[in-house]
Amino acid sequence: MLVGFDHADDAGVYQILPDMALVQTVDFFTPIVDDPYTFGQIAATNSLSDVYAMGGKPLTSLALVGYPEKGDLEILERILAGGLAKMMEAGCTVVGGHSIRDEETKFGYSVTGVIHPLKILANTGAEPGDRLVLTKALGTGVISTAIKKATAKQSWINSAIASMTTLNKAAAEVVTAGAELRSTGQPRGAAPTWAVHSMTDITGFGLIGHAREMALGSNVSLRIYASRVPVLDGALECIRAGNIPGGLRANREFAECVVGYEQAISDDLKTLLFDPQTAGGLLISVAAEGASELSRALNAVGVPAVEAGEVLPARKLLISVSQ
Repeated sequence: MLVGFDHADDAGVYQILPDMALVQTVDFFTPIVDDPYTFGQIAATNSLSDVYAMGGKPLTSLALVGYPEKGDLEILERILAGGLAKMMEAGCTVVGGHSIRDEETKFGYSVTGVIHPLKILANTGAEPGDRLVLTKALGTGVISTAIKKATAKQSWINSAIASMTTLNKAAAEVVTAGAELRSTGQPRGAAPTWAVHSMTDITGFGLIGHAREMALGSNVSLRIYASRVPVLDGALECIRAGNIPGGLRANREFAECVVGYEQAISDDLKTLLFDPQTAGGLLISVAAEGASELSRALNAVGVPAVEAGEVLPARKLLISVSQ
């Protein structure tokens, strides 16, 4: 066992050969959008994300289904089709699954990937001086809550769905390709390289929750620049309208004790930092000299990455939020 649950990492990693380890994860949830095909896509994207967050390559998956006994099977077929479409996009083979009768629909996957044992990107390993690169905007949790209350504008729904159905595949491939080139010892000018020390994805615990895990696991502190954190269209409006999911409140109650804010940070933005994300982006801790190069490489393949923070030496305040 190379990575277990001692640092609340994104997936488990188990070595099976000198140059190969398995990356294993599982995730499923209830519908967060009305369209069944889109729900299937989102569930698959979310399930695959933890493998990408470790720097791994997804290989196989098993579908997990809870569905009402008298439910419309055409709807279930659309959910499964949406999930399969994303698994095919990821190059991940669906080898089977399991279903149960359940009054509340639930769907997701157990995903197995592979990684070289020496190239694991855990949520530990961030170093003082690193820059924090974030690859997706925040706000899917509050927008999903507004969808359930039928108060979300269509433009907000569209932006949230686009984010939640975008695989972290391209981002992970850029990150690992640069690390691979660096490890071969190629001359600096021969190819883009960057030293990524730690990586995680932003999901149910929100940006602050996952940043907290990275800081604790790496024995460092983090600074987040609030003005640089990308925000989905409509997310702040949802917060102002009171569309606050229970998970956000729980995240804030648990983790805000380790956060300090500059006075200029608005209450709405503070709230958003705890928003639980579905199929959220990657938070990457990269050496300062390669941060801009990594961001440009990510942008070049369509990943809207931004440099949103930095890693500091460990101090009493675990996370500081500056303007």
